[in-house]
Amino acid sequence: MKYKAVMFDLDGTLADTLGDIAAAANHAFTQMGQPTQTLERFRYLAGQGLARLFTDALPPAECERVEAYMKHFKAYYAEHNMDTSKLYPGIADLLDAIKANGMKMAILTNKPDPAAHELQQKLMSQWDWDYVLGHRKPYPVKPDPTSALAICDELGIAPSEWLYVGDTRVDMETAKNAGMFAIGVLWGFRDEPELRASGADLIVSDVGPIIDLL
Repeated sequence: MKYKAVMFDLDGTLADTLGDIAAAANHAFTQMGQPTQTLERFRYLAGQGLARLFTDALPPAECERVEAYMKHFKAYYAEHNMDTSKLYPGIADLLDAIKANGMKMAILTNKPDPAAHELQQKLMSQWDWDYVLGHRKPYPVKPDPTSALAICDELGIAPSEWLYVGDTRVDMETAKNAGMFAIGVLWGFRDEPELRASGADLIVSDVGPIIDLL
């Protein structure tokens, strides 16, 4: 199969952002009078959208105040989204290889759209991205494939001609729902059993096997 494009998740796939996400969420918890969570806990809270992060972490009675938690998170994260965030090892080589092969590349993340674009500019502005899409209306969050398919339509590339690279169940299900080849990475937030159970076509521990597919 000759692939023409690569679609990436962002948090836990391209960039190690967990520390900054955890700090912003714990700031929100503190501001709202709730206990903070451990960094390890955020490995499983992140990745399904900001509203879901808080509803999964909070007691049921607090969930009606999720909008207030999100407001605190966004204000803090806007000022501290690069305190510790950085690209994972090998990502620069992978992005160089994609461009050298004349392929399109896109980011699709459940991170709020403005934050996704800001992080791409801060960490990956040296590469020419063909599409960057974070969570925004009218698109539902992943694993609904609507946003992934919209990128396919925008760039004129069939879903079967895409590699989709991500680190969570949500990513693998997004890829399968959209009809893409699903690559699960082990350097991110989740582990191999989750990726395998959610339909990964290939699981990798470094970028080499992905570059081989290009």
